[in-house]
Amino acid sequence: MDQLTLGIGTRLQHTHFGPGVIVGIRFATYLISFINHGVKEVDKNDTHLDEIIPENVTAEIETHSEVEKSLLKILRLWGGLSEIVPLGDRWQGGMLLLQPADKSQKPKEVPIEGFFHKVVMLRDRLRVLEQQINAHKQLSDEDKVNLQQYITRIYGSLTTFNVLFRNKEQWFVGEKGSKED
Repeated sequence: MDQLTLGIGTRLQHTHFGPGVIVGIRFATYLISFINHGVKEVDKNDTHLDEIIPENVTAEIETHSEVEKSLLKILRLWGGLSEIVPLGDRWQGGMLLLQPADKSQKPKEVPIEGFFHKVVMLRDRLRVLEQQINAHKQLSDEDKVNLQQYITRIYGSLTTFNVLFRNKEQWFVGEKGSKED
């Protein structure tokens, strides 16, 4: 394998680490993101390394520019999802009890931490949906406004769960909170 022609985005196979893609190049080594082993620094002359030459090369791996565009798109879509959202102190270790009207049936107990995690995931996915609507190239401004109004109403429906959040700035805000004063 000619080590001088390999660039960022080149697919490789390593006998120990499996398949990977070059994500960085140094003087004597490659930074390779392996599917099952994460990013590893591998010597350019490593004999366990072979280039994978795909039959149908797709546009997203052909150039450094295309790889960068794909990465930026992923970061934009998932950027806000790593926010740490703490549960209110009084709910720590608590249980949510779902009691049927018929007392002969067993109630369902759900740990509040698990329920709160689902509420936060729902909020984060709504934010991503909102971003995708606002960035959509084929929707008209009128369509974007109409869809945004539905999202605002959904946020308003979820304000009941604000009691679970430790920090008020992370609460759901519906229509009242979105109006300018």
